Amino acid sequence: MLKHIRLPGWLTLTLLAFALLPRTSQAANGWQDLPQLRQLATHWLQQQTTGLPGQVNVQVGAIDPKLKLASCAAPDVFLPAGSRAWGKTSLGIRCAESSPWTIYLQAEVSVIGQYLVTATPLMQGQVITAQDLVFQSGDLSKLPPGVLTDLSQATGRSVNVALMAGAMLRPEQLRMQTVIKQGQTVRLNSTGKGFSISAEGAAMGNAGDGQTVQVKVAGGQIVSGVARGNGVVEVAF
Repeated sequence: MLKHIRLPGWLTLTLLAFALLPRTSQAANGWQDLPQLRQLATHWLQQQTTGLPGQVNVQVGAIDPKLKLASCAAPDVFLPAGSRAWGKTSLGIRCAESSPWTIYLQAEVSVIGQYLVTATPLMQGQVITAQDLVFQSGDLSKLPPGVLTDLSQATGRSVNVALMAGAMLRPEQLRMQTVIKQGQTVRLNSTGKGFSISAEGAAMGNAGDGQTVQVKVAGGQIVSGVARGNGVVEVAF
C-alpha cells in the first residue's frame, strides 16, 4: 500500500522553483543551436531556388541532436563540389571562427511545375507549332536536365528526330530554323537614343533567329549582330 509522504514546506518550494527554471539553451553553454542551423540551411536553399519555373518545396534533413558544435556567430552554407540545389542533394555548413567546424546535411528540393510534351507524333524536320504541344505537370527535378517549360523555347524550331506523342522536349532534339544563310546580303540595323543606322553586308555564316552572326560590310570590316527574319541583322553599339 502506497503511503502519502508529506514534504517539508521549504523542500516543496525548492522543487517547484527548480521545475519553473528556464532550460539552459545550447548556445548559453557555448554550443551551437542545431535547429537554427537547419533553419539557416532551409532559408539558403530557398534563396538559391528563387526563380525556378514552378512551386519549390525544400526539405532539409535533421541534425543529430547529440552533436556538439562550438557556437558560431556567422555559419556559412555552401554546396559541396558536384552538388546542386535541385532534387536530392547535400549541402554543407561551416564555421571559420576560433573553433572551426564543418557539417553536411541531406536535403531534397522538389519543383512542381509544367513542362512540354508533344501532343501528336512529329516527323523528323517538322517545324513545331503551338498546336503540336501540350503541358504536363510534375516534379521537374526528377525529369531529364533541360526539359522545356515554355512554348517560346520550341515553337518555330524543327525536330532533329521523329518523336512520338507524349514525348518530352529537350534542346538537343530541336534545331533553330535558318533565317540568315552564308553569303546572303543582309541589312544591318542599329538604333539607340537619338540615332538610327542602317547598312548592307554579306553574312559570313548561317544563323537562326536570335543567334549571333558575323557580317562583312563595305571596306572589309567584320560586324557581329543578332540574326532576325527577313534578312535583318540587329547590331548593338
